[in-house]
Amino acid sequence: MNTIRLYLRSMGMLLRSQLQYPVSFFLQTLAQLVMEGGEMMALILVIDRFDHLHQWTSGDLFFFFGIMSVTFYLTECFGRGVTGEFPSMVRTGRLDTLLLRPRGVLTQVLCSAVDPRRVTCIAVGVTALVIGCRLAAVRWTFLKALLFLEAVLLGSMLILALFLIEAIFCIHSVKSVELVNALTYGGRSACEYPVTVYPRPLRILFSTVAPFALVLQVPAAAILDKPLFGLPFWAAFLCPLSGVVIFGIIYLLFQQAMRFYRSTGS
Repeated sequence: MNTIRLYLRSMGMLLRSQLQYPVSFFLQTLAQLVMEGGEMMALILVIDRFDHLHQWTSGDLFFFFGIMSVTFYLTECFGRGVTGEFPSMVRTGRLDTLLLRPRGVLTQVLCSAVDPRRVTCIAVGVTALVIGCRLAAVRWTFLKALLFLEAVLLGSMLILALFLIEAIFCIHSVKSVELVNALTYGGRSACEYPVTVYPRPLRILFSTVAPFALVLQVPAAAILDKPLFGLPFWAAFLCPLSGVVIFGIIYLLFQQAMRFYRSTGS
């Protein structure tokens, strides 16, 4: 509980500090809206050109886009310390001070930054979800609502774990490794569409290495009453657990990598 309280207090202070410059905050937030709005416009153009992709209708595509956007940008908003600050901490030597404090390194890194500009990206995702629900005529039940919350929560753990891979490489190489972005940002862009529309190699990649299909798309398909991979409804509650497994494995690797950390002396 103390850790959660510390995190919430840190987020509050960081939010207040960023809002001290309202014009800059507004312009940067507007830029994020244009960026994510452009991706949604691309989806609209696809839907306008094709009536459906495989068995997926326009409402289904909006729903897949929305659940991925909401989950990814929630993680970026509150996990900014890992996604943006950690490489800088290693290069400048600021990570040294975190090792002297009586809190875990990952906890302190998460408390070091927040990115409220992503709120507009989250809003675009929510809009896509609402449109998708209406077009696909989703019949919400308590179990479906619970499944949706589980997918978003455990999907955030998966995304945070994938960002931690870059942190691990950064510990050993000092510089960030852009190749990891193929799994994070590349995975986000690819998995805004159902994984079944892609060739077999990509389906395997996003079902095993970066299992967005299991954590987010299987639950989304179950909510839409169109089971992915032919899995029954109850399996949709088990598939997101792969996000917890991936996070646990990568967190252990992160802890192991910290044993080899050497200060840059900056």
